[in-house]
Amino acid sequence: MTESSPSPDEWIYVVTDIEVDGPWPGANSMRSFASVAVTATGEERGTFEVVLEPLPGAAPSPETYAWFQTQPGAWAAATTGPRPVDEAMRDFVSWVRDLPGPRTFAASPIAFDGGWIDYYLRRFTRYGLVQGPYEDERLFDGPGLCLRSYAAAITGRPVADMSPDTLPPEWFGNIEHTHCALDDARGYAHLLGVLFRRAAGLDASPG
Repeated sequence: MTESSPSPDEWIYVVTDIEVDGPWPGANSMRSFASVAVTATGEERGTFEVVLEPLPGAAPSPETYAWFQTQPGAWAAATTGPRPVDEAMRDFVSWVRDLPGPRTFAASPIAFDGGWIDYYLRRFTRYGLVQGPYEDERLFDGPGLCLRSYAAAITGRPVADMSPDTLPPEWFGNIEHTHCALDDARGYAHLLGVLFRRAAGLDASPG
């Protein structure tokens, strides 16, 4: 019996990083986020980046705000020139919908970044990150991809050990993890390509 070749991966992966001023969507705010749309072969198909106004009635977590004061460049990038949230989320939806399909969301970890994006999508648009069976019009296809979990599966290392501090810098394209959303999203997009190549046996570099 001849083993068939795998079908080519034609999906678009919307690799996203967020910057927030606390742990709780609603009580705290997402101050900025950025997405890099890439193919499985690493071809970039577009970027989206936005700084958001704080949510009405929300306030930064004192602990998170104190940490950001040690990262002045990241805080400036996450707070300079904010846009109204409803307008920004509508623009994000339009950008995603203009990407060729199928398209799915990816983040590291998806449980955190994805939870925030889902909250903002559902609060300010008609979409969600993962939509139910009776929602006919969907923004993303499939359940999304957790880059941290995928990296653990590919490397055989614990999922808690998957971060820019523990993986080789070249896996992130030697893009410094600055806590500026677009920098970090680009690094994670490069990581996704590395993981796909390693899964296919095309990259045997140490790590």
